[in-house]
Amino acid sequence: MPFHCPVREQRFVLDHVVRIGELTNDADLVDAVLEGAAAFAEGEIEPLNRVGDTVGAKWTDGKVTMPEGFHAAYRGFVEGGWGTISAPEDAGGQGLALALGAAVMEDLNAANLALALCPMLSMGAIEALEVHGSPEQKRDYLPKIVSGEWPATMNLTEPQAGSDVGALKTRAEPNGNGSWRITGNKIFITYGEHDLADNIIHLVLARTPGAPAGTRGISLFLVPKVLPDGSHNDLRCASIEHKLGIHASPTCVMAYGDNGGATGWLIGPEHGGMRSMFTMMNNARLNVGLQGVGIAERATQRAVDYALGRVQSARAGAPSRDAVAIADHPDVRRMLLRMRALTMGARALTYYAFGQVDRGRLGDGQAALRADVLTPMVKAWGTDVGCEVANLGVQVHGGMGYVEETGAAQHLRDARIAPIYEGTNGIQAADLVGRKLGLDDGLAFDGLIADARAEIADPALVALADAVEVVAATLRQADADDRLAGSYPFLTMCSVLVAGWLLERQARAAKGEESFLAVTRAASDYFNSTVVPEALGLAAAAEAGANLLYAVPAEALG
Repeated sequence: MPFHCPVREQRFVLDHVVRIGELTNDADLVDAVLEGAAAFAEGEIEPLNRVGDTVGAKWTDGKVTMPEGFHAAYRGFVEGGWGTISAPEDAGGQGLALALGAAVMEDLNAANLALALCPMLSMGAIEALEVHGSPEQKRDYLPKIVSGEWPATMNLTEPQAGSDVGALKTRAEPNGNGSWRITGNKIFITYGEHDLADNIIHLVLARTPGAPAGTRGISLFLVPKVLPDGSHNDLRCASIEHKLGIHASPTCVMAYGDNGGATGWLIGPEHGGMRSMFTMMNNARLNVGLQGVGIAERATQRAVDYALGRVQSARAGAPSRDAVAIADHPDVRRMLLRMRALTMGARALTYYAFGQVDRGRLGDGQAALRADVLTPMVKAWGTDVGCEVANLGVQVHGGMGYVEETGAAQHLRDARIAPIYEGTNGIQAADLVGRKLGLDDGLAFDGLIADARAEIADPALVALADAVEVVAATLRQADADDRLAGSYPFLTMCSVLVAGWLLERQARAAKGEESFLAVTRAASDYFNSTVVPEALGLAAAAEAGANLLYAVPAEALG
């Protein structure tokens, strides 16, 4: 089925949720970007999604070959300037709103998630170098990363150091000339090696001599695949992983320093690596939430198309006994409306967060703090929505959803990684209750809930706002185990509240009989009548504490 980027809805969300007019006064430019990105995603990127899944990236003797067509598509991305939308102007970017760039990335995620992962990581690297890089690094590397000519990667994970980044063992020794020798192994490195570009810029976490233990002793280094003199750096891709989904995204095992050490340069101060990396990771976490939105949009469109064309049985209670499209049966219609409502809610939440980052960059400190609070919600709930919607998409297809030829299964397989990488969703929930709930003495979180409360009207949303405030007060007084035990249901409650608030705002603005506007109102009504009460029911789990979780040994659960 043909995929169509939701340009009309994206513009509506930008107008009424992000309020893009406060960030740019060029409405024609916004329209041109949305329409151009849609044409590129639909015409150049989406047709490669299937071959990317069936053929995948191939590793041979340290080299990774991408599927046919990916090279031309990536060149089109670079030549079209699609990676420059929200990048800094002094590095060759267009300096437009991040929220507008988010719409572009949503299109790419929906069209071909595996290919979109390549430029997504570069966006985080751009931010890290812009904030923490030296003048020379910004001069020599930033413009090429911005253009996409040299894509970038993020190298954190090691076999013994996954979520516990402080356990990493990769070493960096000074060369005495301002550069460092990097030795060690990294795993799960997205696009660590490929043939889409002549050079790849690796941002690598490593430990310097005499560094303190744990995360306090970690530094960040810029390690190019090709050195400034044109020689190949001492690094290689030892293998790529064989994965459930995103087959065309090479997930690499990287070996640094087989022959004495890969050459790298320190980014930011020594032992300041986590601060530099979190600049990159916060960007990546928002963009991973956006992956959930993209997959949900694609899965919803495919499910609706199938449900309209699949004719089975008469509708119960209808006067005619003629068979109808399954979209007319109540349970299938329930699934389709739920898919659409969840997708719209996740889009609203995610775009809103990007808009707060934009305002923070313009000097609004409260908006910057709000973006910090929203980030774990976007990453976790956005990707949970992506998985739920893709799963529903398979169910709508019935047996054909379990057969690869329909494409529904690929969306579910591709979506499943998003709740895991860039910090598992459990880590996002821990971040919400461990850091963000008390940010700015609690005012950042409380201000978000107060703003939602001031605007919401539906009684179910009001009840959820009440419950969120009660649970927040409970968790603030709880010990660490009890707080963490309730963190995930609490994150879901908060996310649904904010998404419901923003959907309701859109529904109020959706005046008229246009089909899209009617769907907006219906989605908000469904969300408030079904999804919000489900979230309200999570309050008991959020306040249950940890005692029950430890009532029996873990071994007894096996």
